[in-house]
Amino acid sequence: MFTGIITDQGYIRQINKTATGAQLVIQTTRAHQTRHVGDSIAVNGICLTLTAVTDEAFTVVAMAETLQRTTLGTWQTGMQVNLEAALRADQGLDGHIVQGHVDTTATLRTSHTEGTAVRLTFDVSADQAPYLVEKGAVALDGVSLTVTAVTRQTVQVALIPYTLAHTSLGHLQCGDQVNVETDILGKYVVRQYQLGGMTDD
Repeated sequence: MFTGIITDQGYIRQINKTATGAQLVIQTTRAHQTRHVGDSIAVNGICLTLTAVTDEAFTVVAMAETLQRTTLGTWQTGMQVNLEAALRADQGLDGHIVQGHVDTTATLRTSHTEGTAVRLTFDVSADQAPYLVEKGAVALDGVSLTVTAVTRQTVQVALIPYTLAHTSLGHLQCGDQVNVETDILGKYVVRQYQLGGMTDD
């Protein structure tokens, strides 16, 4: 489990794609400090398992399904990524509950600067609209954010200067895609509502 509070930045040093997925080597000077082989790590919001760790990099492997359901299939060497180690039991929940299970991708439609903040509006698929609520939580590329506005086709968030400086979201351009994980609590609420309307055959 994660919180959507980015603890480190990394850069993709190497990508080896295969018929069954891809192996990625991600460079970060903090790789060895709190991470070990077998640990989970969120890379741009995708929960992956560490298969190798050195002083300056770590290796993860992604399945073909991950490449299809997330932005990972379009990643290139040199790209900056958001990193978050899995939550320990003694840590505080500063963001919100994030599983690292990406629901969909969203495309940046507009970006507007408002003082020191930036307001981003993304196009999202209609089937995700029930899980997006104004003032609710959403994880975009692994970053825990508050939804400032939502329609049937869009979701909007506002980024403070700290988020712009310490995550990859500050580099987004219109047309770029991000990984989206909606709030797990909202998913359960919607699911229970749907089940309540079902009848046994």
